[in-house]
Amino acid sequence: MKILILGAGQVGSTAAHSLVREEANEVTIVDHDPEVLRELQDRLDVRTVVGHAAYPEVLERAGAREVDMIIALTNSDEINMTACHVAYTLFRTPRRIARIRAVEYTSRQALFRGGLAVDFIISPEALVTEHIEELIHFPGALQVLEFADGKVRLVAARAHEGGALIGHPVRELSEHIPNVECRVVAIYRGGQGIIPDGDTVVEEDDEVFFIAARKDIRAVLSEMRKLDDPIRRVVIAGGGNVGVRLAKALEDTNEVKLIERNYDRARAVSEKLDKAIVLHGDAADEGLLLEENIDSADVFVSVTNSEESNILSAMLAKRLGAHKVMALINKPAYEELVSAGTIDIAIPPQQITLGTLLAHVRRGDVVKVHALRRGAAEAIEAVAHGDGRESRVVGRAIEDIQLPRGATISAVVRGDDVLMAHHDTVIEEDDHVILFMSDRRQIDEVECLFEVGVSSV
Repeated sequence: MKILILGAGQVGSTAAHSLVREEANEVTIVDHDPEVLRELQDRLDVRTVVGHAAYPEVLERAGAREVDMIIALTNSDEINMTACHVAYTLFRTPRRIARIRAVEYTSRQALFRGGLAVDFIISPEALVTEHIEELIHFPGALQVLEFADGKVRLVAARAHEGGALIGHPVRELSEHIPNVECRVVAIYRGGQGIIPDGDTVVEEDDEVFFIAARKDIRAVLSEMRKLDDPIRRVVIAGGGNVGVRLAKALEDTNEVKLIERNYDRARAVSEKLDKAIVLHGDAADEGLLLEENIDSADVFVSVTNSEESNILSAMLAKRLGAHKVMALINKPAYEELVSAGTIDIAIPPQQITLGTLLAHVRRGDVVKVHALRRGAAEAIEAVAHGDGRESRVVGRAIEDIQLPRGATISAVVRGDDVLMAHHDTVIEEDDHVILFMSDRRQIDEVECLFEVGVSSV
């Protein structure tokens, strides 16, 4: 696929890096900063074009007339929308995705129905907010990823002392919670991935990925670790887009305090929130945190625009007694702080956004993609189409489907029913199939399985 990315910032660079790793993609990147593009070209096999991302002449030089897709990821909503519109009007670029942050635009869907030529909107702030919300709703989880319109979720949890399954083989899970359907799809131990079978023993400190219906997640979590109490008190550092969205989402169900260091911004935020308390100050100020009884906070979430500030304030809150701390962290090197136990959960905005982008690049009817383990692994949701003559999966039992090594079918959603995958489960037309891949380089083979039109005989 020929893909044109506009903007070589953090999101654009991450998207380019991920897409280039798949040999089937040809990627061109446009940015106004030649130095940034030079650095990218030194690391990646991409074509680069210097210029204003929305100018017709720049888009023409970048190949907007020949590409299959344009992904506008600059820091300007207006440039992203204009670029998509210009690409369609002048060059008939078939598919157009735009990063749009402002709620003032995203809340007016009429703009994108017969108006601006944007096929799909990506709002990293909205995606990150939803990600944090899920972690707060399911305390004890490291990741909670949704599939099939919320009917099923993939959850990552650290196995801790007190978990009933620790020291026991995976097959005993069904004996411990007999009325719960779930499946352990992967275990990471010492950084190395294990595709488990029934005899695999769960060890303390394993990172366990399991899939289950939403209603069963807490029951399965209790097998991995002692269950945390429900979260009531939440302290948010940062009154930017993510901080305000998160406070707005939680203020009706939780006691929420938001700390913002800019006085004018703090005042503006306080007018947008109904119940949350807005404090003017520095979240890395020990005195302020002590005054606000940080030791009684169930969760401290730092989501400012500075990841260094996020790390420092989260570390301080943890030292002062906050039960769990989360920090928005972009640089993978900083995420090592999590494995050291300094910060409980790192929230990687690029990886969260990347999954949404990848769902639009995949072949076959892939409707959901989640990048895992810093992009090394993937979980996808694909819809099975066709019949036994034109599909490689429909009408076949899972044991007869030629999956690449390290790829597993974890669950099947059929209508409103969630079915855990077994070797004799037969895939039917229109099933939503959830797959886990320990190595994302297998994605081409998996996508081919769900393409229709080539005889499977």
